Amino acid sequence: MVVPCLQDRPEGQTPRVRVLYFAGLRDAIGLAEEAIELPPGVHTVAALAEHLAMRHRAFADRRSHVRIARNEAFVVDDEPLADGDVIALIPPVAGG
Repeated sequence: MVVPCLQDRPEGQTPRVRVLYFAGLRDAIGLAEEAIELPPGVHTVAALAEHLAMRHRAFADRRSHVRIARNEAFVVDDEPLADGDVIALIPPVAGG
């Protein structure tokens, strides 16, 4: 399957991703999800994480402990983003 990269989008179209916040991160940020228009230069998971850390102090404080999934699969920071991706931010969960 070929995934279109953000640089291949039509001129003037702003790419969007849906970000899902889970567990304690959801509680700390106060959102379960949000749609984000990606600013120029945000083309990878790492760049998105940096952008989200600037938007949400609670994420910035927990960033090193949060796993990131793109379209239901865990990814590495240099994974490219595509318009319409669903990004999940999953902090460690304790239970008993």
